[in-house]
Amino acid sequence: MRENDMLEKEEIFSKVLRAGRRTYFFDVRATKANDYYITITESKKFTEVDGSFHFKKHKIYLYKEDFAAFTEILEEMTSYVLNHKGEEVISERHQKDFKKEYVLEKSEEEIPHSSSFTDIDFDDI
Repeated sequence: MRENDMLEKEEIFSKVLRAGRRTYFFDVRATKANDYYITITESKKFTEVDGSFHFKKHKIYLYKEDFAAFTEILEEMTSYVLNHKGEEVISERHQKDFKKEYVLEKSEEEIPHSSSFTDIDFDDI
């Protein structure tokens, strides 16, 4: 049995936070000595031009001896952000009318024009 398979069996308690394209997994796991630690995994979905997608994952291992300092710094950082910028999200991506602009790799001259092409707005469908 692979080591990763064994780690999955040692999961004790879990919570999931879905946040748009990102999902955060909070897991309590057990060490070989049966002590507990936390893993925080960020999974972010990326969609390819052809419609396929993949996920990128980043994981943090947080051990008991670091809990107090980690919590203190996290609280300090979140308080700083909220005190200086408030709770309102000001990123343009979170605006209801945000439209992502795509940069064409080819110039207008290189793109073949077809008289059978119809410009479709997905709001019309």
